Parts: sequence; structure tokens; C-alpha cells
Amino acid sequence: MSSSKPFVSPSFTYETLEETLDIKPKGVELQIGIPKETSFQENRIALTPEAIRVLVSNGHKVVIERGAGEGASYSNNDYSEAGAKIADHKKEVFECGILVKSAPVCEMELDLLKPNQFIISPIHFTTVKREVLEKMMEKKITALSFENLKDDSGNNPIVRSMSEIAGSAVMLIAGQYLSNANNGKGILVGGISGIPPTKVIIIGAGIVGEQTTRTAMAMGASVKVFDNSIYRLKRLQNNVGMRVFTSVIEPGILSKQLKTCDVAVGALSANGGRTPLVVTEEMVSRMRPGSVIVDVSIDHGGCFETSHITTHASPVFKKYDVIHYCVPNIPSGFARTASQAISNVLMPLMLEMADEGGFENLVWYKMNTRSGIYLFKGSLTNFYLSERFDLKFTDLNLLIASRR
Repeated sequence: MSSSKPFVSPSFTYETLEETLDIKPKGVELQIGIPKETSFQENRIALTPEAIRVLVSNGHKVVIERGAGEGASYSNNDYSEAGAKIADHKKEVFECGILVKSAPVCEMELDLLKPNQFIISPIHFTTVKREVLEKMMEKKITALSFENLKDDSGNNPIVRSMSEIAGSAVMLIAGQYLSNANNGKGILVGGISGIPPTKVIIIGAGIVGEQTTRTAMAMGASVKVFDNSIYRLKRLQNNVGMRVFTSVIEPGILSKQLKTCDVAVGALSANGGRTPLVVTEEMVSRMRPGSVIVDVSIDHGGCFETSHITTHASPVFKKYDVIHYCVPNIPSGFARTASQAISNVLMPLMLEMADEGGFENLVWYKMNTRSGIYLFKGSLTNFYLSERFDLKFTDLNLLIASRR
């Protein structure tokens, strides 16, 4: 029997299959809740009425607790006109899938949390409690912290804005306590022609230090900056655009300068832990009577040995006749400006999240948001917190990849 030829039909086509791409999902409608803050002397609000107007006009739903914007001088009317729903009870706000807070989650709010909620808030690493974290893990919460959120350039935009506000505010605060109005020495910050300028010592050349330097120099003060990082000192000089007295933190030089200064500012940043104590009690005791210390780093323990936390209601105390201002969270005292700065970062992030199809997709496509996530679906993804509380750490990148 002769072998028959293979039959090839012209109706068949032989083509290589295309590679399937990761197609972005359709946008989703977000349900955003903004509760009224009751802790941490918090006056800020994370989204302004202007931001809410943009979100609502993009088809999203916003529920805000009555009175939530009062600390930043925003009325309920401002928010309802922007399209937000005003809720009389916290419970209604916590029904939303996304919560946006300007203070960390506190114990009173734990029972109100819904499983699988997404929370954007600060975390205040120094005051966070294990029970709060465990309860959030139990409820499979995903949480993003303001402090660690990075932008496309690898900077922390909210921390940067808050540091700029704190730095600008320092000289206004110091001026207040040097004037007679608050029983100060009666010195005008900066001085005038024919009178030697006010002497300002700044310890720390980060963003707070740089902004304080700018403000003090604009007022006409004589500024001396100390930091142990030569890179930061160089950057400060380049950014300010003029030569400033700079020095590494050498106790002999620092002590000599503190003796004759009118204002001393603690602006050292803490890398994950407590701020280093660089000014001893003895150095403070030799300072001029009536001089002012503003310890901005009190949020992380402070860098003056004589500092202890004060409140907005009672902001100063005297030790060795030196006025100490040690209020943590200085930006909350300038709540409207601070709220606008936070809102400018979060509103575009929300719109992007909606376009990407929710926060899980946002974290997948936008790599730099990953640095801000410390809980993902109940798994702890922040190494520092897992070490501190001896809780199980899970790598966020592995978690996200396993869900695709």
C-alpha cells in the first residue's frame, strides 16, 4: 500500500502565540473615610476640601466625621460643599474601605476597624503599641505610613513638607519667647542697623536645619550650624546659596558657641531610634539667662539633656533660666498649612490608586509606595517593628508577587 501524503488544509494557520502582558485593570470607585482626630493634640486633617472636590468630581465617595476639619479652620460646610458626606458618628466613617487619618490608629478605634481595610496615617514609631499592631494584623489590615512613603525621586514628601514647616516655624517661636510679650529678654530676632545681630545656633543640617537657617538669615540673624555629616553641611551651604559658619559637633566648640547665643535649635534627625543627646545639662547651665532653646527633635527624644516633652497648651518651661520650647509635632500648630501639604501628596496618590484598580494594584505598579507599607493584609512588612516587638516579619515583595 502506497504511503499517503500528509494532508495540509489551507484553513489552518500556524502562528506563534503573543506574549500576554500584565494589563492594567479598569479604575475603581474609592470609598474614603476621614475620622475626627482626638489624640496627639492633632489639629491637622489629611485631605482639604479642595482635594475632596477633586476626588468627588472623579466619581469617588468621601465620608467625613462632623468637626474633623475644625483644628485646621475648615468647617463642615466647606466639606459638604466640596461633595463629602458629613457623618455624625465615627462608626459610619469606619464603614469605608479606605481610612485617611492625620494621627496614628489609637486603641479606641481598634474595635471600629473593618477586616481588610486600607489605612493611610502616620505611625509615630516611638509611641506605637504592640496591642494596636496585633489587633490590626488580626483584622488583615493593610496600612501605609506617612513617614516612610516615598515619591518618584526617592524622597519622603510628607516628612519633607512637615520638616519645612517646623524649620520655618522655629524662628517665629523663638521670636515670640525672646519678646517682652512672653516675659522674654525683649530681644528682636535679627536686630537692626548698629546693633549686633541675634546669634542662632542650629544643631542638625537636615531639612529642618536648612529651613531654620534660611528663615534666621532672612530675619538678619547670625547663624552657626553644627552636624556630624560633612555631606549635609555642604548640601546646606549649596542650597542656602551662601557661606554659613558650619562645624562638626565637637563639644568644646559647641559649648563655647552656646554660651553666647540667643537661640539654640535642636534639629538632629533620628535614624530609626532615639536622637543622640549632644548638649549636656552642664552646657545648658552656662547659657545666657533668657536665651531660648527650641528642641524640634523632641519627637524622637530630643538632643538637649534638659529637654522634656511639653504641650501646645503649656509649651515652655525654664531651667537654668533658659526658656525651653519642647512641643512635639510643631506642624500641628500650623495646621492649615500642614493639612494642605499632606493633602497635596495624598490626593494624587488616591487618584492613581483608583486608576490602577485599588491599593493592591497600586503597590504592584508603583514600586516606591512599598516603602510606606508596614502591614499588608495583616502581615507585618516593616523590619524595624518586627524586631522591636518580636513579631513575624514577611517580605512585602514576596507577598505581592505571590498574589499576582
